[in-house]
Amino acid sequence: MRCRDVIAILDDYLEGSLAGADLERLEAHLRECDECRAYLDTYRRTLALTRTAARVEMPREMRRHLRALLISRLGVG
Repeated sequence: MRCRDVIAILDDYLEGSLAGADLERLEAHLRECDECRAYLDTYRRTLALTRTAARVEMPREMRRHLRALLISRLGVG
């Protein structure tokens, strides 16, 4: 398995949906590749930060303007 292969299936790995030979090959690669382990660690931390980041509510007036803009540009509504 190459590093680019790891990146392609990293979401499946973190979600726990990777199994069988793919899981074995990925874990074998991670045991040997410092760069991919560092990437995985950074990816995990990024996911954790985005989950805990405070959600910022868009002001009502801005939502109204954005909605009007989208409606006019998309021709819907």
